[in-house]
Amino acid sequence: MSDIHYEQQYLDLMRRIWSDGDEREDRTGVGTRSIFGATLRFDLSANAMPLITTKRVYWKTATREMLWFLTGETNIRPLVRQGVKIWNEWPHARYVKETGDNITLDDFVECIADDAAFAERWGDLGPVYGKQWVDWPTYRKREDGLYETGPGINQIADLVDSLKTNPGSRRHIIEGWNVAEIDEMALPPCHKTYQFHVAGGRLNCCLYQRSCDVALGLPFNLWSAALLTRMLGQQVDLDPGELVWMGGDAHLYLNHNDLIEEQLSREPQGNPTLEIVRRPATIFDYRIEDFAVHDYAPHGPIKAPVAV
Repeated sequence: MSDIHYEQQYLDLMRRIWSDGDEREDRTGVGTRSIFGATLRFDLSANAMPLITTKRVYWKTATREMLWFLTGETNIRPLVRQGVKIWNEWPHARYVKETGDNITLDDFVECIADDAAFAERWGDLGPVYGKQWVDWPTYRKREDGLYETGPGINQIADLVDSLKTNPGSRRHIIEGWNVAEIDEMALPPCHKTYQFHVAGGRLNCCLYQRSCDVALGLPFNLWSAALLTRMLGQQVDLDPGELVWMGGDAHLYLNHNDLIEEQLSREPQGNPTLEIVRRPATIFDYRIEDFAVHDYAPHGPIKAPVAV
């Protein structure tokens, strides 16, 4: 067994990007250093999780987001009412741009939480992740030659079924990149394609991420992909296997210098595990109380601004 901590490959990727990445302008105007094409691999056996330890990762926040995805919801209000802040900046920016009302982010979020009508008008993100995962739109041709909306495709439910009935399939895929609806989304999917693979009674996952904020986003993405793999595995009676992460544009923002330097100065510590304390009837019935993390004693949190 290797003595190298599982997190070291993450830190090596961060160091490589910061030292050798191509400095470039980006959509946000902040600027990044970027490399193209990166791979990380994590063993999930014995309930291990790729939970970053060189800073505190709020795994319950990431878990609440995953549970929100599985509802198909696209409005931030359910997240806001749970104290989850990770999607707030995008609808706030849209509100300020469209209304000219320079409301603070905190006041905007308070309006989302307290006013259902306001949230319905301004809290929606468009057809982002969850909508595509559980209700991918279809259209059918009518006799008059026009098209009408057909039944949505629940990719998650279909995946569970295919893992049970055809485990050797090469089509165990969840896809978020709906080309026809990209322009309607507050943010096109970054973690866009998940593929699952069954071997030796174990469930493996490969996540392809087209764009990745390695400092702020990737710790959440790794946790969430491993979490989804564990949930699916429980539902189809497969043990956890390996998580393979593949990044397209893997980048660090130039204004994250303090975060990066501090994190790279720290040593990984511990080997946290995830216990799923209840087996719900379906993949859609998990609650935050169903998850318990053990042996997680990370370094302190490191704050940095989100580029919108």
